[in-house]
Amino acid sequence: MNKELKRVSAIVLIMFLTLFTSTTVIAVFQTDNLRVDPRNTRTLYASYSAERGPILVDGGAVAESTPVDDQYKFLRTYSSPELYSAVTGYFTLNQGNSGVEGALNDYLSGTANAQFIDQLNSIITGQKPKGASVELTIDPVAQQAAWDALGDNAGSVVAVNPKTGAIIAMVSKPAFDPNLLAVHDTTAVIDNYNTLLSDPGRPLLNRAIAGDLYAPGSVFKLVTAAAAIDSGQYTPESEFPNPPTLQLPQSTSTISNAADGNCGGAETVDLATALRLSCNIPFAQLGAALGEDTLSQYAEAFGFERPLAVPQDVTPSVFPATESEAELMLASFGQASVRVTPLQVAMVSAAIANGGRLMEPTLVESIRAPNLTVIQPPQEVVLNTPVSPATAATLTQLMVDNVNNGAASNARINGVDVAGKTGTAENDGAENTLWFTGFAPAEDPQIAVAVVVENGQGFGNSVAAPIARKVIEAVLNK
Repeated sequence: MNKELKRVSAIVLIMFLTLFTSTTVIAVFQTDNLRVDPRNTRTLYASYSAERGPILVDGGAVAESTPVDDQYKFLRTYSSPELYSAVTGYFTLNQGNSGVEGALNDYLSGTANAQFIDQLNSIITGQKPKGASVELTIDPVAQQAAWDALGDNAGSVVAVNPKTGAIIAMVSKPAFDPNLLAVHDTTAVIDNYNTLLSDPGRPLLNRAIAGDLYAPGSVFKLVTAAAAIDSGQYTPESEFPNPPTLQLPQSTSTISNAADGNCGGAETVDLATALRLSCNIPFAQLGAALGEDTLSQYAEAFGFERPLAVPQDVTPSVFPATESEAELMLASFGQASVRVTPLQVAMVSAAIANGGRLMEPTLVESIRAPNLTVIQPPQEVVLNTPVSPATAATLTQLMVDNVNNGAASNARINGVDVAGKTGTAENDGAENTLWFTGFAPAEDPQIAVAVVVENGQGFGNSVAAPIARKVIEAVLNK
């Protein structure tokens, strides 16, 4: 072989090895990434050619694929679309997916690794491929009650089973109709999507887990009280100075209680009364005494700052580092830069209700293959234990007193001990954010709930607590 021929052969060999290596890397290591890449239109079109699995609530389909006579073969349709839009999300031709539709797209489309045998069987037998079904933890009674109770308010209701972490209701308003985004007309999808995107009510936001974070106001006092009692430094009887106003350290700013007076009428006030009447000044003093490290430690133990998926991603709630003692005192009763999701607030109540054990919240009861084989069974995971059972029991009693004789009186239910806490968060000149969180029955909790109302007129007790009461009653009266 002459010298030139050897050079050409070497070049060809190098090119072959390079091509072999790159195709192997793509085939072995990049398959999943390429499959889920939103720019991969082949996957998109293929997903329409298979019958996408349904999303089920209590055995009934809230999202399913029906045969149609066009190039995509199946159309995604949603029953009670707005009621479940915060859960299902949407499935579109060219604007991506959201909610359970997006988070579990590989299972619903039948392309998950766990469904490889089913894919192989479809190729061999010639049977039409089908996606897996996803059974949700949502309780239709609780969901409908939350939807009805929230009414025309912008905000959210989240309810969980504190013993399992199962999310039994998740409502976000304003809502949207995912059927508008499931049509097979590209122009219509884009027009409908842009209309929803430009809506000032921002219906595409899931306020329960992934909207703009809210100032928690006084519902954060549960975290501060938990840190105080669980640390062993304080008891419900611990006393604090009780002035009607308090000037913040190294500041000309003052803080006051919601009623613009002192808390309970005496020169000092104990922690139990301060929580029952939801007074800001005692909690500001308590937070300063506990210190930022302790408060931050307990906030994180309850789930703040933690990435979470239910299965769609949850925006982490935050307890940022404070720059002064004054800021720490404001943060101690839920102002300053503390920000939360309604799910995070429900998690705080759920952990207290469950004896101090925080269960991982989830929307997925199970995932089943088309032949009904269980791909993913129900799972209960302990996420953390932020407080001891003794602390949880003490907090429960304080929250029951809150409802029976305190600032959360509109959550009372005859014959049932409801544990609760209200909040009215101030927003720098904008309208207040109104809160309630709690659980019931206090002695054997079946439901923990968080309610948030944006731009609210009034207080948490007058607006949010009655909403929570209706949801709790619906679940307990089933």
